[in-house]
Amino acid sequence: MPKIIENKLIEAFKEQSSFDRDQLFQFYLDLEPDLKESTFSWRIYDLKKKDIIKTIGRGLYVISHKPKYRPVLSDSVLKIASKTNERFEEIQYAIWENQWLNEFTLHQVSNQMIVVEVEKEFTESLYYYLNDSLKMDFFLNPDDKEIEFYISESAVPVVIKRLVTRAPISKLKDKKNVVPVATLEKIMVDLFADENLYHFYQGSELINIYEKILERYSINFTKLFSYAKRRKKEQEIKQFMNNHIPNILEDIIND
Repeated sequence: MPKIIENKLIEAFKEQSSFDRDQLFQFYLDLEPDLKESTFSWRIYDLKKKDIIKTIGRGLYVISHKPKYRPVLSDSVLKIASKTNERFEEIQYAIWENQWLNEFTLHQVSNQMIVVEVEKEFTESLYYYLNDSLKMDFFLNPDDKEIEFYISESAVPVVIKRLVTRAPISKLKDKKNVVPVATLEKIMVDLFADENLYHFYQGSELINIYEKILERYSINFTKLFSYAKRRKKEQEIKQFMNNHIPNILEDIIND
């Protein structure tokens, strides 16, 4: 594909929060009236491969001018991942920590909290193994009382809970380990769904977090809403977004 056409495409769509397949097809038809649908499909494939556009929903795209999110893995996270990989090589799990949110919050949180989510049948086994192996404060499926009186008093609390099936996870490679981490799509839903555990991030702070994430990074809304549906929060999150950030998400939410 000629570079000049790619540049025209970027200029045409870069200011839009999203554009759909029909809009993209019309862009090419204006330049190539005889363009066939099969050729157009290859154009889309080529644009994705070159990282010129990204898919954010079914038939919805954005120009890929936003960086890919890659959190910094702390020593504590790496230690937990290393121990988990050592003993539970085949299980599905995801790890993340609240310090990652400081990039998006109005108020910086100094206390570190790590969340490890694992397949339901392995939650207790992982809890006891890590509790015996590492000098950290581990909490298994904490209730509201534990969250209020114990987790808030711990220097580095580590919460171990059940991983929802098909949760959006990405894998980061460290020198020694592959670390499965929660994606921004997963974090956004979890902050909304687990309001007691993440009580520091509710209200106006949650609105700010959503706004900053959407401004800085490309989000796959198909993954976000699919995960929200499995957590029985899809309609509530869509309403939350419509109420507080409609300028960014109007086209996507009403799709």
